[in-house]
Amino acid sequence: MAEFLLKYADSRGQLKEQVAEAGSESELRERFSQQGYLIYSIRPTGRSLVARLGVGGGKRINLEKFLIFNQQFLTLVRAGLPILKALDLLADRLTDPKLGKHIQRVRNEVKKGSLLSDAFATAGVFPPIYVTSIMAGEKSGALAEVLERYLSYQRLNMAVKKKLLLALIYPAVLVVMVLALIVFMVAYVVPQFAVLYSGLNAQLPAITVFLISFGTAAREYVVAGFLGLIISILGIRLWAQSESGKEALDRWKLRTPVAGVIWVKYQVAQVSRVLSTLLVGGIPLVQSLETACTSLDSRLLRRSLETARQLVKEGQPLSQSLAKTKLFPPLSIDMIEVGESTGALPTMLSSVAEFYEDDVTTQMTAALSLIEPAIMIFMGVFVAFVLMALYLPIFSLSDSLGGM
Repeated sequence: MAEFLLKYADSRGQLKEQVAEAGSESELRERFSQQGYLIYSIRPTGRSLVARLGVGGGKRINLEKFLIFNQQFLTLVRAGLPILKALDLLADRLTDPKLGKHIQRVRNEVKKGSLLSDAFATAGVFPPIYVTSIMAGEKSGALAEVLERYLSYQRLNMAVKKKLLLALIYPAVLVVMVLALIVFMVAYVVPQFAVLYSGLNAQLPAITVFLISFGTAAREYVVAGFLGLIISILGIRLWAQSESGKEALDRWKLRTPVAGVIWVKYQVAQVSRVLSTLLVGGIPLVQSLETACTSLDSRLLRRSLETARQLVKEGQPLSQSLAKTKLFPPLSIDMIEVGESTGALPTMLSSVAEFYEDDVTTQMTAALSLIEPAIMIFMGVFVAFVLMALYLPIFSLSDSLGGM
């Protein structure tokens, strides 16, 4: 998504500036116009190459530190402190300097008379679901309850992400170790045998000649290959930040046999969790769908959800609208349809999120349990091939000497 500098007037007529992300200028204009803001100008920010590569300081905040801030903020609000006083107490005591800078900016906006939701929106770094939840809490007068629901959502979301990350650590370490061992054997061990066999003037088997030739070439170009790998990774990362690259990666993820299904189910769980949290907080369905769109990283899924939002806006049920995107699994559509018919849509969406979060964890565990033996089998075959290629000439020479 591209970044734009937005100038607009809020409901009080105050002029504000905000950096916001959107697929296009028209999409951003429509989003803020529907929230009742008067748009003055929108222009691209022109992010640098370093920022697009993700090197250096970014606009993202540490969600764990932000969760701690909200726990403290909720405690102070429940204790009866005014919002401005609570922000004053917390702004200078945060251990994360980046987050502290943004909270100080929020505090300054509130001091000027801005609403708390407008102050968080102006910072341009806080999750859209958080800003929308704060807005709902202000309108309903139940800010503490809204903050508590957001904390519950964020804890569940982070727990699922950590569970998936922990499941991926061992296979990732195993792959790195296998690759390092392969490079060591090909670039160091094989050339040592090449020196040994060059002094024997013996007829080497074809498999040994191939491996020695490959290992000698790899040793000469290992540094260039490493630099080329780094440049390729940076190039792919830069390409992945472009609109065409994001969409191409999304389509590639969808077509991947096992990982594609897991990825879609994880996104469905995320969307369901966001919608459930917002609907319980009193946010209308259309606006909840809009916020859910902005919380998705996938451009393809975001476009599909935007299509569903337009259909809901035209009066169609959510289940039918999501079914027309052809991305949501049939079971999730059936569950949402039951929730709509019984008037318990937020509860059913929460059940959908829990079901697919558990399903994703189960499928990830099953897939990784198959990947690990496959890696070990590949490593065993590779080592056996190298040993056979390197020691076959020695066995041949010993047989020749034994027959003399």
